[in-house]
Amino acid sequence: MTRIPEPERDIIEKAIYLPMVLTILNLDFQLIEKGPFKIKEPYMQLISESMRIVQRELSAVNRYLKNNKIKVQKIKSDDAFTMYLFLYKGYEEHHNYFNPRLRNEVEKLLKHYLFERLHS
Repeated sequence: MTRIPEPERDIIEKAIYLPMVLTILNLDFQLIEKGPFKIKEPYMQLISESMRIVQRELSAVNRYLKNNKIKVQKIKSDDAFTMYLFLYKGYEEHHNYFNPRLRNEVEKLLKHYLFERLHS
C-alpha cells in the first residue's frame, strides 16, 4: 500500500514519463532532419514546439519535487518491468511498472503534445 496521495503520485509519474517523451521527440526530430523528406520544416517545427512544452512541464514537475523533497530514481529494468524508488516524506517506496504500460502512457502523452493540445 502506498503512502503517497494520488495527486502527488501523478506528478511523480510525470517525472518518469516526460523524460521518455523528450527522448522520443528528440530521436524523431533527428530522423526527420536526416531523412528523405521533401519538406522537413513543418514536421521539425511541430516536434520542436512540442519539445519546448514538454520541457516547460518537466521543469515545473522537477521544481515541485524539489520543493516538496520528493525524489524519483530508476533502480532496475528488465524485459518486462522497470522498478523505481520513490522517496516521499521520509518513506521509501519501490514501484514496479510494466514496460508496456510505460510505453502506452508515453504514447498517450506523445499524442497529446503533438495533436490534442492544438485542439484544446
